[in-house]
Amino acid sequence: MKGVVLAGGLGTRLYPLTRVTNKHLLPVYNKPMIYYPIQTLVDAGITDIMIVTGGNHAGEFLKLLGNGKEFGLRHINYTYQEGEGGIAQALSLAEFFADGDSICVILGDNLLEKSIRTSSVGFQKQRQGARILLKQVPDPGRFGVAQLDGSRVIGIEEKPKVPKSNYAVTGVYFYDAEVFEIIRTLKPSGRGELEITDVNNAYIARGTMAYDILEGWWTDAGTFESLLRANQLVAQHRVSAATNSAES
Repeated sequence: MKGVVLAGGLGTRLYPLTRVTNKHLLPVYNKPMIYYPIQTLVDAGITDIMIVTGGNHAGEFLKLLGNGKEFGLRHINYTYQEGEGGIAQALSLAEFFADGDSICVILGDNLLEKSIRTSSVGFQKQRQGARILLKQVPDPGRFGVAQLDGSRVIGIEEKPKVPKSNYAVTGVYFYDAEVFEIIRTLKPSGRGELEITDVNNAYIARGTMAYDILEGWWTDAGTFESLLRANQLVAQHRVSAATNSAES
């Protein structure tokens, strides 16, 4: 399985911070934001990785990451998204990289406390379809919201005014090679973008969508409030880990 980190867009919700750099290069505690999703993939055993970037500062990713030596990688692939065509459109740029293999996709502004290795193994046993990670949140209307029926996801609504559950769809997705065929069938939403929620609902309609409930904390970092929260969560995690190490 290959990994794709989606780190495009203009980061307008974080102006003026993003006037001079890409959102995913902003610091979260002691590391650039992009480090965290890459490390999440590596910790799950996924080492063939592509970064999809965009905007006016794409070259900074190469300066920062190089070939991924800092993560124990031998190589990182890069591609460029022109404009803001949506998450699904950004993912479509990774089709040649996936080359018929299954993929784990993670949004570049998503940070997770725990490993996703168990979900990765579960998806590989699944053999086809898709798998998403859900998390209970107090403000589900900010996200795609999953409607559940026991062990099944029966629908996902994007930023609903009246959410049907408090289970947010996190920015981690596992897809088989059919995802690129699905993307080709999509039509732009009212925002003029190809939506990842439409991709997920297509898998649900096929009956091949599975889900896991994410353990530990999770946050995005795409607004000033969530960027602050991401810094606080990572700082607390680092301090707690250091304290536990000292006591052992």
